[in-house]
Amino acid sequence: MHRLWLIFAQAVTVAMAVVLVLSTFMPDWLRPAAPVVVVQNEAPPAATGGAAADTPGSYAKAARTALPSVVHIFTSKEMQSQRSPFLDDPIFRHFFGDRLGPRQEQRTSGLGSGVIASAEGYILTNNHVIEAADAIEVALNDGRKFEAKLVGRDPETDLAVLRIEAGSALPAVSFAPSESLSVGDVVLAIGNPFGVGQTVTMGIVSALQRSHLGISTFENFIQTDAAINPGNSGGALVNSEGALVGINAAIYSRSGGSLGIGFAIPVTFAKDVMDQIIRTGRVTRGWIGVEIQDITPELAESFDLPDTEGALIAGVMRGGPADKGGIQPGDVLIGIGTQPIASPQRMLELVAALAPGADARFTVRRKKQVIELPVKIGRRPTIPRPQ
Repeated sequence: MHRLWLIFAQAVTVAMAVVLVLSTFMPDWLRPAAPVVVVQNEAPPAATGGAAADTPGSYAKAARTALPSVVHIFTSKEMQSQRSPFLDDPIFRHFFGDRLGPRQEQRTSGLGSGVIASAEGYILTNNHVIEAADAIEVALNDGRKFEAKLVGRDPETDLAVLRIEAGSALPAVSFAPSESLSVGDVVLAIGNPFGVGQTVTMGIVSALQRSHLGISTFENFIQTDAAINPGNSGGALVNSEGALVGINAAIYSRSGGSLGIGFAIPVTFAKDVMDQIIRTGRVTRGWIGVEIQDITPELAESFDLPDTEGALIAGVMRGGPADKGGIQPGDVLIGIGTQPIASPQRMLELVAALAPGADARFTVRRKKQVIELPVKIGRRPTIPRPQ
């Protein structure tokens, strides 16, 4: 019996040793065979354009078309800071002089987006992206970086034009036809939000011709619910074909993030401003030197006006074109040439479109009379660049 127990113990020990060796050096011998899964319905191979090219409802083609034309813009400005507010005090400096050291220099940086508008290297962006910068760098979609030169800017529409020398033709964006956008159209916003890299968001056109937002002097914004965040400014708003319909400019937000209300400058405005800046380095607009305001029902009743149409002349600059033409405070401007004036914003747009030096006839309502006054259009003053 003792001998049988020894034989059994030796056999178990040898078997365990064999299993240990096999599990260490040949584990596949001990694994059960995996069941074979047969795929009954396999999708056909994707088209050359990518997996999403044939997917219903996909906007991959529009994104691929527009992405190469959207750039990242990095700005920086050298600023001086002082260590103590007492350093500028004359009495303090009388006793201590400059012994506490000069002002420390530091650089501040910013980021935004832009759109390649021509193969020659002209780039459209927002004025607020570059207005305080003394160095501008542009990064293309392919990773190349170039120093950019400011061609010109227009603070009153919040647009600016840059140029880079790439040494070869650049992928310029296609401009959508004017008046081709409708409320409900699908749009894509492309830019560099928060500096995370090129990003595409989708939404629809929520409204057109938004104004009275206090963003810029001349407002005719596209409103969209495509997510627009800090860093998207100056980027592209494109339609479902990848053609440019607007330049992303601003968001409505209480937190600094997207709340589904973004605003873009229509491509027709942007193209007109860009063409003038490229030709002359600035935008030239008409001006008559008046202060205007909306006509509220209370004002209409106070001035005994039949309706609230028109622009109330609240002030006239002495010696300006309107003053020389006979326009007076209290007049209500109701027409310029053959164009009726429904609001102060419309008046601004029509006057700005007139060429400086041109003669125009302004129709005003004065008390209960409607009279026409000839006015020679002046040149709108340029807003200086902040230092």
